[in-house]
Amino acid sequence: MSPTSTQRPEGAELESEERRAAMRGEPPFNPAPADDSRLVAALKEAAITGALVAGLTIFFFAFRTNIEGGGLELSFRPDVWLVWAAIAFVGRFLLSYFIFKSDRPITRAFKMTKAGGKSLPIGKIIGAVLLVVALTLPFLLDSFLPRQNRYLLDLAILILTYVMLGWGLNIVVGLAGLLDLGYVAFYAVGAYSFALLATNFDLGFWVCLPMAGLFAALWGIMLGFPVLRLRGDYLAIVTLAFGEIIRVVLLNWYDFTGGPNGILGIPKPTLFGLEFSRGEGSFAEFFGIDYDPVQRFVFLYYIILALALLTNFVTMRLRKLPVGRAWEALREDEIACRALGINTVNVKLSAFATGAMFGGFAGSFFATRQGFISPESFTFIESAIILAIVVLGGLGSQLGVVIASVVMIGGIELLRNLTALQAVFGSGFDPTEYRMLIFGLAMVVIMVWKPRGLVSTRTPSVIYKERKKIGADLVSQGEGH
Repeated sequence: MSPTSTQRPEGAELESEERRAAMRGEPPFNPAPADDSRLVAALKEAAITGALVAGLTIFFFAFRTNIEGGGLELSFRPDVWLVWAAIAFVGRFLLSYFIFKSDRPITRAFKMTKAGGKSLPIGKIIGAVLLVVALTLPFLLDSFLPRQNRYLLDLAILILTYVMLGWGLNIVVGLAGLLDLGYVAFYAVGAYSFALLATNFDLGFWVCLPMAGLFAALWGIMLGFPVLRLRGDYLAIVTLAFGEIIRVVLLNWYDFTGGPNGILGIPKPTLFGLEFSRGEGSFAEFFGIDYDPVQRFVFLYYIILALALLTNFVTMRLRKLPVGRAWEALREDEIACRALGINTVNVKLSAFATGAMFGGFAGSFFATRQGFISPESFTFIESAIILAIVVLGGLGSQLGVVIASVVMIGGIELLRNLTALQAVFGSGFDPTEYRMLIFGLAMVVIMVWKPRGLVSTRTPSVIYKERKKIGADLVSQGEGH
């Protein structure tokens, strides 16, 4: 027998292990294929993206049907089609070259940190700036854009209405983790409650406003009590059905709601009995100033701003109370909540009732702003838009809801007057025809870029007497989250 040192020379075992490891992967002694350069990889991804966009949009942009005397006439527009494919190619190339394939992406510049390692309170800074802008917006518009003052004020009122609706739904979806697809039902209950009380009993806006919120909260409890034992997709389907039931009832109960004709003559809000109109007893006559129709828009703007700030204040205070912590605990793990002895049904009811109350407030303001309501204003698309605002802004984020509302609602409305695209796509291009397509593409881009929403990092209130920051990657993904 030969000695062990001759049978197993030094390093033979290590060489054998390396050989076996090599055989499990790529064939040994074959060099790895060379990677494409940064420029080539970006060009390949851009070409694939441009080809996909060209194939998917060929029937949207390359062809157009026009109504003629003998029927429909099909026309071919390759210029519009090629321009959109080129935009997709350039956009994907820039993203790949400067972000995805770069060793130092330019997005690092947006991650601002202090020298001590603590992040800057960017959210608080942005929130304070937005609050100052919101408080002084009518005066800013009157100083810098006097010709578009009325239109932009009306647009700001619409955006603030959706901000308030988003904050109300954020209680249900963002804090409690309950997927609600029928939130527009509470919006409708608040609007019709105010309209019926004001027209039948000759009551003013300030008297009907809390009553509309209470009626909406009552309907939230009536819906939530029998169905909140459901979870996930089942709860979403039931809330969707509830929203459609409310719309159908409003549409068919003609003697009570006016049916498809709606309700006319809804009174406008007053300031201590002073109406914003011409003649005696008006706001302008009492203060001795000239009457201007913009005065009513300014008053409506500050009303919805006050209601929205009230919604935000109550929500932030509730999050620090035991019920707010119970909402967030319910969102994270319902089974753990039951194990801790939390009555999940009561917690869900409180979330539904609170969110429904703010939806009722927003509905009453919508009715007094429009002066006319009908069931067509409370369709499922409204619930989808409000839910999209909450999800895109970031679940549980108040600031994210504001940013998403400005981008989505303001962006869609500004597309109506956006004529700069005609210089690119031709004089016959109408941007309003493609606003929903652009809106959908923007939602897809945001969800791919920021799956957790625009503001995905927040300070949770579940940690008592201690402020810590938690990233979105530490939040569980359960049903309705």
